[in-house]
Amino acid sequence: MEFEIAVLPGDGVGPEVIDEGIKVLQAVGGKFGHEFRLQWDLMGGCAIDACGTALSEKTLDMCRRCDAVLLGAVGGPKWDDPQARVHPEDGLLALRKGLEVFANLRPVKTFAVLANSTPLKPEIAEGVDLMVVRELTGGLYFSQPKKQWQTPQGRQAVDTLSYSEAEIERILRVGFEIARGRRKKLTSVDKANVLQSSRLWRQIAMEISADYPDVELQHMLVDACAMQIIQNPGGLDVLVTENMFGDILTDEASVLAGSMGMLPSASLAGVARGKTFGLYEPIHGSAPYIAGQNIANPIATILSVAMMLRHSFGLEVEAAAVERAVFAALEEGYRTSDIMSENKIEVGTKEVGEVIANRI
Repeated sequence: MEFEIAVLPGDGVGPEVIDEGIKVLQAVGGKFGHEFRLQWDLMGGCAIDACGTALSEKTLDMCRRCDAVLLGAVGGPKWDDPQARVHPEDGLLALRKGLEVFANLRPVKTFAVLANSTPLKPEIAEGVDLMVVRELTGGLYFSQPKKQWQTPQGRQAVDTLSYSEAEIERILRVGFEIARGRRKKLTSVDKANVLQSSRLWRQIAMEISADYPDVELQHMLVDACAMQIIQNPGGLDVLVTENMFGDILTDEASVLAGSMGMLPSASLAGVARGKTFGLYEPIHGSAPYIAGQNIANPIATILSVAMMLRHSFGLEVEAAAVERAVFAALEEGYRTSDIMSENKIEVGTKEVGEVIANRI
C-alpha cells in the first residue's frame, strides 16, 4: 500500500525527533511492504525566517493533499518577542484550523519499567491507561475578539472563550465513541460553576449521553480533575475537555508517563475509526536548549507514528508492532536522559530510534 505524508519538522529538537520517527516508519514499510511517500516543508520559526510567515498557503495546501501530517515542534527564544507581528505558534493554530482537525487524542499510559522515572508513588502511577480527548479548533485559542489595546487607564487585553453547540457535540461524540471501545467510562471536564460555555458543555454532554446508554458519564470540574490526575489517575478512562483545559491537563499528566518525551498525540478530522485524516505530533515543545545535542527523547514522536498508522491508514498490525518495539527497547533498559534511572543504558536520540527500528 502507498501513503502520502506531509512532514513538517519544525524548530529546536523537532527535526531530530522527526528523523527518528521517519526511521521507524521506513522500518515498518520494509517489514510490511508499504510505501510511505514523504513531502517535506517548513512551519514555525524556520518558516518565519525563510518566508516571513509561520505557515504559508502553499504548505497548507500540500498538507491537505496528503493522507496525514507528521509534525515536530515549533517555537523558541528567537521568536518570543511578544510585540512581534507573527509567532511560530500562529502557524500551529492555523494548521489545526486549516486542516479542520478538531479532535486531539492524547493517550497517557504508564510503563512498569519506568516506575522510577515518575515523581509519584509507584502505587499511584501503576497501570494508568487514560485517553484525553481535547477540542482543538475552538475556545480561547481561536475565538474573537482577541486583541490588546491602549486605554486612558493603561493597556488592556481580551481573549474570548466561545463554543457553539455543534463544536461541543462533535467532540463529545468522539469521546463517547472512544469510551465505548474502552472501559465505557467518560469524564466530561468543565468549569460549569462559573463559565457559561461550560454550562452549555455540560448540558450537551447530558443530552448526548442518551445515545450512549452503555457509557457511564460523569462531570468533573477542571480543578478537581487536575487533582484527580495526580491522586487517583487509575480511576479515569476517557476525559473530554475544551481546548485550553486539555492543553494544561495533558502536560500535567505527562508526569505519570515519566516525561513529556513519552506522550504522543493525534489530531483528527473525525471519529477515530481508521483512515481518518490526521495531524500527528509529540505533545512536547521544541526544547531549544537541548537542540543539536542528540539527547531529546524521540519516543513520543515514534508513538505518534504508531497512532498515524492506526487512525489514518487503518494499519492496526503495523501500529501494534511499533508499540511493541518501543516497549521492547524500554524493557531492555535503553533510556534517554529524561527517563534515565540507575543501572539502565543511557543512549541518544539517534540510538533510541535505531534500537526501536531494529525491533520492528
